[in-house]
Amino acid sequence: MDELRTGYAETALTNGYEFTSGSGYRLPEYPFEVPAELASGKVGEHPVVIVGAGLAGLTAAAALASYGVPAVLLDEDNTVGVKGASSRGICYTQKSLEIFHRLGIYERIARKGIQWSVGRTFAGEDEVYSFDLRQQSGYNLSIQPPFINIQQFYIEGYLVERIRELGSVELRWNNRVTGFEQDAAGATLSVSTPAGDYRLRARHVIDATGCHSPFRQWVGASVTAKKGDDRWCIADVRFTCHPPVERHTWIEAPFNENRAVWQHLMGDDVWRIDYQMAPNADPEEVSREDVVRERLQRQFGADCQVEIVWVGPYAYRSECVDAMRHGCVFFVGDAAKVVSPFGARGGNTGIADADNLAWKLAAVLKGRAPASLLDSYHEERHEAARQNVQVTNRTARFLRPADGIERVFRTAAVSLARQHPFARQLVNTGRMAVANPYTSSSVCERTGGLSVQNVAFEWADGSRGVVNDLLRWADGRLLLLVFGDPGRAGLARLRELSQAAPLRCVQVLGPGQRPGASEYVRDPLGHLQGACHVFGHAWALLRPDSYVAATGESVDASLVQAIACALGTRGADA
Repeated sequence: MDELRTGYAETALTNGYEFTSGSGYRLPEYPFEVPAELASGKVGEHPVVIVGAGLAGLTAAAALASYGVPAVLLDEDNTVGVKGASSRGICYTQKSLEIFHRLGIYERIARKGIQWSVGRTFAGEDEVYSFDLRQQSGYNLSIQPPFINIQQFYIEGYLVERIRELGSVELRWNNRVTGFEQDAAGATLSVSTPAGDYRLRARHVIDATGCHSPFRQWVGASVTAKKGDDRWCIADVRFTCHPPVERHTWIEAPFNENRAVWQHLMGDDVWRIDYQMAPNADPEEVSREDVVRERLQRQFGADCQVEIVWVGPYAYRSECVDAMRHGCVFFVGDAAKVVSPFGARGGNTGIADADNLAWKLAAVLKGRAPASLLDSYHEERHEAARQNVQVTNRTARFLRPADGIERVFRTAAVSLARQHPFARQLVNTGRMAVANPYTSSSVCERTGGLSVQNVAFEWADGSRGVVNDLLRWADGRLLLLVFGDPGRAGLARLRELSQAAPLRCVQVLGPGQRPGASEYVRDPLGHLQGACHVFGHAWALLRPDSYVAATGESVDASLVQAIACALGTRGADA
């Protein structure tokens, strides 16, 4: 059992950068190192090249490194975040936190960030809606909280350090990709650096360059886009006396000309306040410090002492590439889609993109699955992208309704919500992001496609473990959890499957049940079984990204078929 119980040793590294009072955000700077291709004059050969060291690109790099897959990450800058820019993404979902726990950086995020679960929505002076996510069944079993607020550059910095610790992935700063060609065997990238230009070959390319991705044009990717006229202004500030640690949203804020306002606490006691502006607002005017201070005083009072960390205007738009894979190129994060930030669906979906793609690339490159498995990346993550674009577009219309029926609907919904609970579900200030289900995936059976929370169980000796411990033990393979007693024949069949397939098997025992397999855990409260969406004597086949590939009741031919399906080997050469 010692092999099974892996646990997680969180790193105690320090990133060398913190928020500095009075000077805004100070970001780390990473040194440029001459690439091997420049030193040798030869074209380098790499299984995976990641372009872009943002949230999605670094998550992909850390995930590949955790599977021991060699890769190179290229970034044209020498830091995380954006120089001179704001906190950017700040709100990270339970699913993202579970991914970061698996990658080994969650404890650092939890120490720096702010946990929250309560959200309150106001219209004028009235609170019309509130929620506590910890009371909702979709959140309350995981060891990770529903959300943590933290500035994006902190997470990116933690990922950089984790990648360095894990090895396998080479980080190349000040390496700008200037050209791209692909053929049947992979791609050739032209790269410019301070020391000269070079070229390298990649079997697979992950494009994490953001919404202005040059790869879209290079591969001829079509994009479905919608540009709105909604204007906002961010104010990152510190208070001498700060408000409650809750998500506060005003649909009609009397201190902001009856326009919307968001209010969140982040790390370093910095508050993120988002003010909706008039559609024709001048970006420079609304971002002037005196104008921002006047706006803050209207909200928090004239005697409120405020330190302004950063201010900047922005506008929303939504777009999605029509295919998230083009040959050897895979689009992740904002390179794949851009959504309005309502409900924290931007950076979090990029994290999920990277997690989904990384295990599939690892399985293919290690010979555990055929190349056809990679086709499922588009199937699953494009479905998620479309869902998130749709949800955020609906929120945008609610917050800035067009004259006519949209405005009539919002007025009625807000008015009814003040007195009638049934109407509160009609108030749309951003449906909070969740782990998207995969309903049309070719590698998930009908009973699969749902995310599994990082719940706790008991090892054979009574100590606590969590789902991520089991996934790490599986080391990129499928994980079969068998609940209860499958019988003597079933146990024999499981032993055969463990030897013949890229699979790890664990028996999960309920109260009073006795083990029949050598590797087993106990689930006294039924949380593990519930998280896997099965009941009674059953099995659940988990993927490395903590999604259920399939479930069933008997250890028979249906399980063999489910394993083949999950690896993309059905109808393909294994």
